[in-house]
Parts: sequence; C-alpha cells; structure tokens
Amino acid sequence: MSNNYKILILGASYGSLLGAKIAMAGHTVKLVCLPAEIELINSEGSIVKLGAKGVEGLIELNSRDMPGELSAGSTVDVDPNDYDLIALAMQEPQYSVPAVKDLMMRVASSGKPCMSIMNMPPLTYLKRIPNLDTDKLRGAYTDPTVWDALDPALMTLCSPDPQAFRPPDQKINVLQVGLPTNFKAARFDSDRHTSILNKLEADIQAIRYQHDEKEIELPVKLRVHDSIFTPLAKWSMLMAGNYRCVQREQMRPIKEAVHSNLTASKDVYEWVIELCENMGGERSALVPFEKYANASLSLLNPSSAARALAGGAQNIERVDRLVKTIAGQFGLQSDVVDETVELVDSWLERNRA
Repeated sequence: MSNNYKILILGASYGSLLGAKIAMAGHTVKLVCLPAEIELINSEGSIVKLGAKGVEGLIELNSRDMPGELSAGSTVDVDPNDYDLIALAMQEPQYSVPAVKDLMMRVASSGKPCMSIMNMPPLTYLKRIPNLDTDKLRGAYTDPTVWDALDPALMTLCSPDPQAFRPPDQKINVLQVGLPTNFKAARFDSDRHTSILNKLEADIQAIRYQHDEKEIELPVKLRVHDSIFTPLAKWSMLMAGNYRCVQREQMRPIKEAVHSNLTASKDVYEWVIELCENMGGERSALVPFEKYANASLSLLNPSSAARALAGGAQNIERVDRLVKTIAGQFGLQSDVVDETVELVDSWLERNRA
C-alpha cells in the first residue's frame, strides 16, 4: 500500500476503535494512554469486539494480527513531528492535565493537522464557523487555554457516532462496540490535509476480514464530508439522549431518556437541528430524529457523562452548556435544555463539595 501514514491518537479507550480500523487498513498507529494501558496494549495487543452482518456473536480483532502496526506510549514518549495526523480522542477535561496540556502545546508547535473525535468540539474547531463568538464559549471548557495555540485551519472534527464501552469484567485493553455506526469527519481547510482523510476513508472501506473461510465487510467506517456542520449532528443526539440520562437523584439509560417521552425528546432534537441550521448547517447533513430514536432502542446503559457524574467526577464534557450558550447567540432558548444544564451543574457542585 502506498502512502502509509503514521497516526498519533491521544486516548486509548474510544481512540482504540479508530486506531484498530486504521491499523487494519495498513497504517501505523500510536496510542497515548495511561501506564497500565500501555503495558497491556504493547504486550497483549489492543482488542476490539464488534458484531458484523451475517455473523453470530462478536468478532474479536487484535491489533497484533493487523497489517498495520499499533502500539502505545506515554505523553513524554511521543514527538508530534513524527506523525502525519494527530487524533484527539480523550474526554475534554483530560486535556487540562499538565502532562497532556504540555503535549498539546507540542502538537500546536508541530503544525500537524489534528482531528478531534470528542463529543465536545475543540474551541479551535468552532473558530472555523462564521458568525460565532467563541470568546463567549470559553466557560463551557475545563481549561479553554489548551486550545488557544492551535490553528483552526489545521483542526477538524469527527463525530464519534459509534457507541463503544470497556466491558467491566475484562482487561482495560478490550473495547466492545455497542452501536457500529460510522465516524463522520469534516474536511480540513486545505486539500492537502483532507487528502489524508480521503486515503484513510478509502483504505478502511477496502478492509475485508477472513471469517469462517470467507471474506466479510466489517462495520464502522470513516466518512469524510465537505460540510463543517456534519459532525455537529451528534449534538441533537447528545441533548435528546445522553445528557437527559441525568436525573435529580439517579441516572437512567439512554433508551429510557429518549423513549419515556418521545414527544419531548423529538422537540429537543429538532430544537438543536434548528440551532445548527441557524449556524449555517443544512438539515440534509444531519440525522433525522426517527433514525436516532430507532438506534437508541439498543442503548441500554446511561451515557458516559451520566456514569461519570454518578461516579463522582468533578469535571465532564459540557456539550449541554456549550449548546445552550451558542443558542443564546442566535436568540434560541429551550426549557428542557436549561433544565438539563441545571441538573448537570447540581451534580458537579455535589461532587466537588
């Protein structure tokens, strides 16, 4: 394969799914993660379990058996200058950790293109959206200064639509895919950097996996879009489902958050789509509510944000606050979104106390 790329991915939980797909496509991947993860991944491989059409049970993919190379290292082990593309796959609060923030400063200095696969779009990416006052959005971020040195032209966003989790009864190098949808990335400003994404998209599309003496296609692809608004399709899902898992005293599964009151869920979902349209996005680039509602039937656990709050987290990704603040710039307001933000605030206050 020509044009073999070297990809640096910050974060080995969700990042290991994208990393596995890239390594299966024959490219080289380095995951930046915690010491226990580094040891396991480098000794036993990164393992991804997922279903496939026409296959009973789960297929187990191990990075040690892939055409490309996948390894893991710490924040101080890597030099961003050695890579063609840097993917940001940690939760937004993690970038405020001093060692990670230092790495992000080196990423900025390297001038390498970055692709975020966070639910919370980096402030740097939001600067690519016209008529958005990003200075007024800084309060939604744990440490907004992390993003100040990065160049918006070198930052793109990839919607982390596939749902994946680490099974609690297995080692931390194992990731299981619950909802095998596609990663949806916006193009970079430049054709040169976008060509990296296009190459990865084509190589991942071409992957065939040998199973029971036949070649099968595996789900979870990378799709590259011209619209900078396409990755924001996740916002309506997060606000109708993920963040509405947060209740006053306990958390509820995403399925219940969506389907316990389908009318209210659709109202919130459509309200966020209206916001994206006001920002300049097109409805055709976003996911219809009915498609999301159907997919949410399989989401039987509370969202990662809800689980983190229930576990005592003092910081989580605040997409809820970001969406509310952006909406205010366009004269939009939602009682349900306001209530969600208030509920998340109250859990964080409790946890910090």
